[in-house]
Amino acid sequence: MEATTVKSGSKVLRHKHLLGLSTYSVEEISLILETAKEFRQILERPIKRVPTLRGFTIVNLFFEPSTRTRISFELAEKRLSADLINFGGTGSSLSKGETLRDTAQNIEAMKVDMAVIRHQSPGAAHFLTRCIKGSVINAGDGSHEHPTQALIDLLTISEHYQSFSGLNVSIIGDIAHSRVARSNIFALNKLGAHVTVCGPKTLMPAQIEKLGVNVTHRLEDALDVCDVAITLRIQRERFGASLVPSLREYHAMYGLTSDHLERNQNLIVLHPGPVNRGVELDDDVVEHERAVILDQVTNGVAIRMAVIYLLAS
Repeated sequence: MEATTVKSGSKVLRHKHLLGLSTYSVEEISLILETAKEFRQILERPIKRVPTLRGFTIVNLFFEPSTRTRISFELAEKRLSADLINFGGTGSSLSKGETLRDTAQNIEAMKVDMAVIRHQSPGAAHFLTRCIKGSVINAGDGSHEHPTQALIDLLTISEHYQSFSGLNVSIIGDIAHSRVARSNIFALNKLGAHVTVCGPKTLMPAQIEKLGVNVTHRLEDALDVCDVAITLRIQRERFGASLVPSLREYHAMYGLTSDHLERNQNLIVLHPGPVNRGVELDDDVVEHERAVILDQVTNGVAIRMAVIYLLAS
């Protein structure tokens, strides 16, 4: 691999934006994963920066609190030598009553090439594509999709399994409010995995079976023949306290413990973070060698480098 390029050959993304994975083909998803693997090699070098996007300007629009996703995108942009502008709702003109459209039009006037947006409203990323000429990357819009997190999960899984075809993946927790769950369901189904969703009825969307998943409300059923468990954070900031009697009761019914790992010796555990220790996962599960949460964090930079690089191309 040369220092300044990634060998993606003649393959390109058909899409100008990454708004979600529901419209991405198997070939496009595979291209992103393969490109990320090459960038992962670059990140192992003493000098981790390449001049690929020198002179390319990216604006990061984060209107929801974020640590991992925001830092990961910023680091990916810096590793590609892009110029970046960080913009948040707090302390900006939005707090003075400016609309998202006005903000977008002002950003367009600054001649940016790409925008990364996280917003509490589903569809915000789609709306932004109608306001600016550059590419848009959805970094999470409400409970809709979070495509780069799902791609991170896919890359992490691929480091442990050679193929997604026939793989049994269980997504456990707050399915109703999880944008990560939706993006993972779309991608895993396309790649041939068998997906099961598990959680309390109050946190399960109506008619989710139509997305091509199995549904269970018993954790043991989800884990018995499971190769990969993707556990989700309880998002109490989205629904308050009314849908779960208590966090202690939730953990008793749906929290992963070391006993689950003992019963299924092949199981690997993922979590998009941040983890509520003692709720979704016990401490000893978080620290277990088959919990690949920190690998997900590392892969986050490589995936976001790959997405930015391919969309910029």
